[in-house]
Amino acid sequence: MASTESPPQADAKVSLPTLTAMVVGSMIGSGVFLLPRRFGVETGVLGALIAWAIAGTGMLMLAFVFQRLATRKPELDAGIFAYAKAGFGDYVGFNSAFGFWASACAGNTSYWVLIMATTAALFPGLGTGDTLLAVVVASIGVWLFCFLILRGVKEAAIINRIATVAKVVPILVFIVIALVAFKGGVFAKNFWGGDSASYSSVFEQAKGTMLITVFVFLGIEGASVYSRFARKREDVGRATVIGFVSVLSVFMLVTLVSYGVLPQHELAQVYQPSMASVLESIVGHWGSVFIRVGVIVSVLGAYLAWTLMAAEILYLPAKSDDMPRFLARTNSHGAPVAALVMAGGMVQLLLIVLLFTSDALNFMLDLTAALSLIPYLLAAAYALKLTITRETYGDGGPRRGDMAVAVLATVYTLFLVYAAGMDHLMLSCILYAPGAVLYVIARRERGLRVFRPAEAVLFAIIVVGAVAGVASLATGAIEL
Repeated sequence: MASTESPPQADAKVSLPTLTAMVVGSMIGSGVFLLPRRFGVETGVLGALIAWAIAGTGMLMLAFVFQRLATRKPELDAGIFAYAKAGFGDYVGFNSAFGFWASACAGNTSYWVLIMATTAALFPGLGTGDTLLAVVVASIGVWLFCFLILRGVKEAAIINRIATVAKVVPILVFIVIALVAFKGGVFAKNFWGGDSASYSSVFEQAKGTMLITVFVFLGIEGASVYSRFARKREDVGRATVIGFVSVLSVFMLVTLVSYGVLPQHELAQVYQPSMASVLESIVGHWGSVFIRVGVIVSVLGAYLAWTLMAAEILYLPAKSDDMPRFLARTNSHGAPVAALVMAGGMVQLLLIVLLFTSDALNFMLDLTAALSLIPYLLAAAYALKLTITRETYGDGGPRRGDMAVAVLATVYTLFLVYAAGMDHLMLSCILYAPGAVLYVIARRERGLRVFRPAEAVLFAIIVVGAVAGVASLATGAIEL
């Protein structure tokens, strides 16, 4: 999950290197520390290369989609949900906002699981982040942060800088040491990832890594925010490509060098954050401590940013009457009270759910990624719709190139929905269905008809998916 960075002042124009650094900083988050084990569980070297090729191409196309939408539809600045609403109607736009909000809350929950699992080396009672003690401690943290933000604590630039150093330095140190310790024989044995050396099995392995690749790139839409700060217009595309390729290279290196340090079956069994476990196998205990400290500082900084983001995702639609009006209320410090409390309540609920999961961290990582897929798909589809209808292309702009980008981004997000599987779609529906209560309240406040016929059909499909999801959980067909 990528971090969010505070952009500079609107009148501050920056050079290409600075713009590129901002893009990189907005993309690298906590997920990178988890990559060795997640890939080790699913695939070997070849599957990892295929997975990163798919994710790299698809996510770059998504980055271009958000960049182009920001340029062609600058008035749609209320967040990612605005694209879904403009392209496909109010209820679809609402679901995009609600899904992205739920994804942010699930991501924040995964932060607490990771913090608890990381500090379990000192306090074994925290386990892997899913023990009763871990849930209680994390719950205290959730409401403490909520209280601080309500008191007017904002994400300060100094927090960003500390968190950035805390995550970048350990990652670079890990890559360098792992390269020095790299064993070609171990890497070769990990190449096929399993007993059967076939391309069909490798593709299935790669498919199993898709959700974690989405998780590590979450927040990629934020990179387009920095476009308006470019000193030269042509720097925007360059910074996006250079920054994205740099981040992708880091993710790939962290994954691949780990295959040269430990056999795949050992990677699949190490504790998270697995980067700490891999480094410990090379240099000893201090390597684990070094990475874990970096993880905690980085994640706490990112948590503050994403808590503000989760509240903003409810607050902005409420300001435009797409969410109930009570979510637009602020206190004397300018903090959106109801939106913050609701986001905290959602994280609290998900923390309680963790008590009933068999693998808390992976469950929450996958849920976070799965919930983000529909908002991303709708944004890509809206970009495609603009090129088909020629809206905003009356100036003879580069429609064919933009159409190719939008097609690739749409196909990629559709593939992600397929790769996520029906289980995650049904679990997502369990959250989407009750969210419609907020939509009904908002529509009635404005005296509008709640559902049009097509929207009623969509709502029915979501409810059916939610019922099927609950039934599958009850019968054990879906295991948390």
